[in-house]
Amino acid sequence: MKARTLILVACLLLVAGFVALNLDEIFRPTTLNFAVTEVQAPMGLVLLGLLALVLVVFLLALVFNQTTHLMEVRRISREAAEQRQLADKAEASRIAELRDDLRSQVAHLENQQQTQANALQQQIERSHAELARLFEQTSNGLSASLGELEDRLERQERLAPPPGA
Repeated sequence: MKARTLILVACLLLVAGFVALNLDEIFRPTTLNFAVTEVQAPMGLVLLGLLALVLVVFLLALVFNQTTHLMEVRRISREAAEQRQLADKAEASRIAELRDDLRSQVAHLENQQQTQANALQQQIERSHAELARLFEQTSNGLSASLGELEDRLERQERLAPPPGA
């Protein structure tokens, strides 16, 4: 139990004990002045009635405050749950947006890579064709030079006297 509740119960028990010990005096009639009239009534009983009335008023105020507080807590909890749902939806949409953005960037990079691979393949093919052309030209040049050398040798053999003659 809370300390407040224990103090309240102790106070009520003290008042109940006091009333039990002085029950004869509480029920003894006396003249009471209510400013407008005078009445014969037991003073202790009137005071106990007023105490009970004050206690009921304070209890009703306490119940009202607790009810108001609980309603406010419930409203705040509901708003927090709604905000949490909105935040979850926003986070999910951000994740989906990031996933889509990442996919588009990957597709763009793949296209770029494919374009560069195609350009490199074409450059390799051009280099290969150029190398084949150069090889053929070199081969033709060497063949022509060899042919020319053979012609010169044949001419020299025809022009030169045979050895020993």
